Amino acid sequence: MKLPSAKTIEVLVNHRYLNGLKILHLSDLHIDKKVSKENLLELINICTDLDYDFAVITGDIIDCKVENIKEKLQILNNLAFVKPVYYISGNHDVFYGLEDLKKELISFVFMDNQAVYIEFNNNKICLVGLADRFSKFFGVKRDEKKIASLLKNNEATIFISHQPKDYTFAVDSKSDIFLCGHTHGGQIFPFHYLVKLVQPFLAGLFYKNKTAIYVNRGLGTWGIDFRYKANSEISIVKLISKDVK
Repeated sequence: MKLPSAKTIEVLVNHRYLNGLKILHLSDLHIDKKVSKENLLELINICTDLDYDFAVITGDIIDCKVENIKEKLQILNNLAFVKPVYYISGNHDVFYGLEDLKKELISFVFMDNQAVYIEFNNNKICLVGLADRFSKFFGVKRDEKKIASLLKNNEATIFISHQPKDYTFAVDSKSDIFLCGHTHGGQIFPFHYLVKLVQPFLAGLFYKNKTAIYVNRGLGTWGIDFRYKANSEISIVKLISKDVK
């Protein structure tokens, strides 16, 4: 896992309540036996120096069985000592053992099929998370009906899920922003083109109707520990209301 410098992305949203909110967005850490403790400590140190209100991790935290990386996950827990951390499952998490992962990430807030209210500038913001699309193959519930009902409340809403394909939930409900990962930005060019065949967005910022969509390229790698023309990413997503001049 090669750690980059953090970058800030300014995103236009609709609700005034969200103006100025800063979210640390991490994704696809793919922690396995090869990822060093020093690497994770460096990640915590980088995040400690950043200015944000809370963090979200949009899936694929692990890439091996939890029993082999417990000490590393304990280090990751330290991220919550900085600011609150909310996370959802990715396909690798459900494959290697989501319940075991939840037992280790005791400092984080698990958001699969859940909604929480976060206070920002004396206003309530709704954060909604959906389980990964692969969940059903591993006996993990993915409650699309519940999430659709939670999103359709016309409140200031942030929606998180692992795969870009789930953007339709955000657009249909006019959520302010959808945060996701999964693609690694293609990881190794020209595999970008293959990813584009199965995902609606590769990486970066997009707008659909009244919803902003941000696809994080992630920190880790899958398969080959190598990236080309798809650098890893630590992002601060800064929300700017269209109504505030």
